[in-house]
Amino acid sequence: MRILQTYIRIYASAMDRSLTFYENLLGEDATFRFKYEAVGLELASVGDILILAGPDQALEPFRQTKATFKVDNIQDFYDHLITSDCRVIRELTRVPTGTNLTVQHPDGEIFEYVQHHE
Repeated sequence: MRILQTYIRIYASAMDRSLTFYENLLGEDATFRFKYEAVGLELASVGDILILAGPDQALEPFRQTKATFKVDNIQDFYDHLITSDCRVIRELTRVPTGTNLTVQHPDGEIFEYVQHHE
C-alpha cells in the first residue's frame, strides 16, 4: 500500500489560462488533460498540480477536497481508511483515469484517493 504521488488541487474557471500558467511556471508539459463530462469539469495535471476547471456550480462539490493521493491499490486504501476513523464522502467510483474515493480524515480534512488504470 503506497501513495505514488500527491497532487495539489487548483480550482479554475478557465483551463487554458491555468494550464498555460502552470506549464510555464514548472517548465513542464501536462501529463494528462481530459473532460469529465459526468461532473461538468475538465482536468489536467502538470507535475504535482491537478487543475480542475469549470463553472462554479460544477466545482462547488469538490472545493473542500484539499489534495489528491494517487495510490497503487485503491481497495487496500479503502479498507485501511474505513477502519481508521475516516468518513466516506464519495464511495469507490469509476472515473476517466481509473477508480477514486473521497474521504474525510479524522482531523476533518477531505482528500481524494485515486488509482490510475492503464
